[in-house]
Amino acid sequence: MKTVLQCLESGTTYLEKREIESPRRNMEWLVGHLLGCSRIQLYTQFDRPLTEKELTPLRDLLRRRGEGEPIQHLLGQVEFCGREFACDRRALIPRPETEELVEESLALPFPRPSRLLDMGTGSGVIGISLALSLGNDCKHAVLADCSEESLALARENANRHSVDVELQESDLFDSIEGTFDLIVANLPYVADSEREELSPELGYDPARALFGGPDGLVVFRRFLPEVSSHLSPSGWLALEIGSSQGDAVTGMAEEGGLRDVRLVSDLSGNPRFVFAQTAPHPETVVTPR
Repeated sequence: MKTVLQCLESGTTYLEKREIESPRRNMEWLVGHLLGCSRIQLYTQFDRPLTEKELTPLRDLLRRRGEGEPIQHLLGQVEFCGREFACDRRALIPRPETEELVEESLALPFPRPSRLLDMGTGSGVIGISLALSLGNDCKHAVLADCSEESLALARENANRHSVDVELQESDLFDSIEGTFDLIVANLPYVADSEREELSPELGYDPARALFGGPDGLVVFRRFLPEVSSHLSPSGWLALEIGSSQGDAVTGMAEEGGLRDVRLVSDLSGNPRFVFAQTAPHPETVVTPR
């Protein structure tokens, strides 16, 4: 029988040969998942022998990881904004940049208590994280997506964190009623022409959540003209975009009647987020007699 340490070492070598990034960490995640413990707890179990009953599923997980299946899918979960969420093929795997979108959105001076809309919610991690962070300052949260499968995953994550949200199947704003103080969206923005350049792991994400037409902006051209009519006075829009799309998206936001449009870079220095606001309530103008 192999010990935990021997499995970690042989599995790391296997993943290295298949050019998997961070092979040792990946192997620790897989073994920890199998044994129901954290990576840190593994260090106290190096001499523990693994039975054949334990090794059989580990070999399968290791093979699938070596073939490029995302570690998040193998573990069935992903960490996002300090919380664990269910993760599988039904929705996009959230990236670190999207955590920055949540942090930047929470810093916006939108009205509170607030009505929140997470458009194209996928697994629900953005809307749920915002609702949990806002606490009593979140009056109502709507998580919208055109995919019934994605919404089912979002419901699992909402239940997992005991947060009360409304899930709405909608093609952008088609089934959305009312106005919101904050609209956040991570829409598909990868250009079709970039498909071959992407990491093979992205092939496990739903194509509808990634690709946005020839230039990646097809969905934005439908979305942005309608945003202002769904924002409350002094409400804010927060978007994640491709690093080359800043000028185009800010221009569409301004054409859509939004103001205070700003382009913000992520921690890697790439222009990644667009924020824009609607006008406040107009002040009463007294006309001289």
